[in-house]
Amino acid sequence: MVSEERGCRFCGKKIEEVKSSVYAAAGEWLSEDLWKDSGELCNQCLENRARLAMMYMHEVNR
Repeated sequence: MVSEERGCRFCGKKIEEVKSSVYAAAGEWLSEDLWKDSGELCNQCLENRARLAMMYMHEVNR
């Protein structure tokens, strides 16, 4: 069975299944529950999304 290499929809990097940090896990939660694009972002973009959400999405952080 050949696995298809998937690239991040934002930066094109390889998507790894293992989340490397709590920020990546938080970004994955946001991608599942808020943006509905789970599985389409790399760890770095997930981490960036989580950090930006903490800074700017006050309505979600309550």
